[in-house]
Amino acid sequence: MSTVLETPPAVQDEAIEYFAGKLRFETDPSDVAADIGAGVTGWVLVDSRSQESWDQGHVPGAIHLPTREIAARAADVVPAGLPVVTYCWGPACNGGTKAALEFAKLGYPVKEMIGGFEYWTREGLPVETADGITRRQSDPLTAPTGIACAC
Repeated sequence: MSTVLETPPAVQDEAIEYFAGKLRFETDPSDVAADIGAGVTGWVLVDSRSQESWDQGHVPGAIHLPTREIAARAADVVPAGLPVVTYCWGPACNGGTKAALEFAKLGYPVKEMIGGFEYWTREGLPVETADGITRRQSDPLTAPTGIACAC
């Protein structure tokens, strides 16, 4: 008996509903980078980490708004109704999820950047600090080297 198929896959309609729903809540570092690189506007990227984490490095163009400050400061920093993409450290951290929840409570359309800052840097995408913008070598286990994922 197949361990994989012990629980049968969802039927078509259920699968479509689930995966389409998941994409309404999530985006990834590659898609965020593609929009930033193409100059796409109409949404804002929010780094929900601490000041010390932000200073260590962040996505260029992101807004720094720690989760504990969102309820009090979001309206001063992010125009009402503007879609928000949140991120925190990475997959083992639920800070981006908590930040997304805070924005949702305030009525903002919101997505979470899965993988967070960890996967942003592991993909070799630009990182900004007080010293400027740098790029680290991509991790070949998370980002293809010399080719596009094209997913």
